[in-house]
Parts: sequence; structure tokens; C-alpha cells
Amino acid sequence: MFRALKEAQTPLAAEVRALMEAGQLVPDDLTIRVVRERTAQDDCKNGYILDGFPRTPAQAAMLEKLAAEQGKKMQAIEIQMPRELLAKRMVGRRNCPVCGEIYNVYFKPPKVDNVCDLHPQAQLHHRSDDNPDTVQARLATYEQQTRPLLDYYKAANLLQVVDGTREPEAIYRDIVKVATADE
Repeated sequence: MFRALKEAQTPLAAEVRALMEAGQLVPDDLTIRVVRERTAQDDCKNGYILDGFPRTPAQAAMLEKLAAEQGKKMQAIEIQMPRELLAKRMVGRRNCPVCGEIYNVYFKPPKVDNVCDLHPQAQLHHRSDDNPDTVQARLATYEQQTRPLLDYYKAANLLQVVDGTREPEAIYRDIVKVATADE
């Protein structure tokens, strides 16, 4: 959602961009406004899946309130996997700037090193923050700041667990099953 705001020409987008360009974190009240605006669009009328939000119990409480206002059912999904595997997936990830195809040097390498299989003229992109030090710092931040959400959602009986050690397609199928249960 925040990436899309970089190009949007709305007052809300301008407000978010100003904070991000100044290197500041977007406060919770502004973040929930972004989520509210995006989830009010037609493609979300039958529900939506959020990835990377909420990150704190305070944001979770705001999201629950928003979902209730929208008449949506809440469900939290934890994708469990060993920390070492998660780090390897992040550090090894590469993507094609033309088609967005995702590769991983450890698990799904391209046929030719650093070149997209579908677009041979395209050099694969490696995010600058997908390096071992930054990944370890992100995982430590997750443990300190985001992991408390698991207890929050367990207490609310809203947490489902999906095995993240399998192929992405299998993980996706399980997420869809959880998200569409009780429909």
C-alpha cells in the first residue's frame, strides 16, 4: 500500500510521502487511514489479505475495529518456519525487474546466473536490504516488536498456523483455506 502511495496524487499520499522522505515512521493513526482507504476499494469488497500489517498489538486493535466497521471477519495467519530457512529465503531472493518473477539462489535459481529465464535481457534485482546483517536485524526486530501479536491473536482465538517450510504454492493454498473457511 505504501509503495502505491509513492505515485498517488492524493492528500493522504502526500502526507505519507512527506514522513517517509524525512525518514520518519508512519504513525499508527495515519497507517490505519491508509489501510481504511485501500480496503474500501471495490476489489476488497469480498475481503482482503494483509501482509506486514498489523505489526503491533495497538495496530491490531485498530484493524479489528476497522474490520468490524466494514463487516469483515478477522483471521490472523502465522507462517511458521525455522529462522535459518527464513533468512536463507530472504538473502537468496532475486526478482526480474521486467516481469516480477521471483528466484532464489538457494532454492529456485535461474538457468543462467543473475538473468531472468523469461527475459534473457533482464538482470535480476537483489534488494539492498536482503543482506545477512540487515535480515538478522529485521528478524530481531520481529521477535521484539511483532511476535507479541501471536499472543494477542491466540488470546482472541483468531490465530491459525500454516507450515512455511513447503513450496510457496502449498503455503498459498493453506492460506486461502484459512482465509475462506466459514464462507
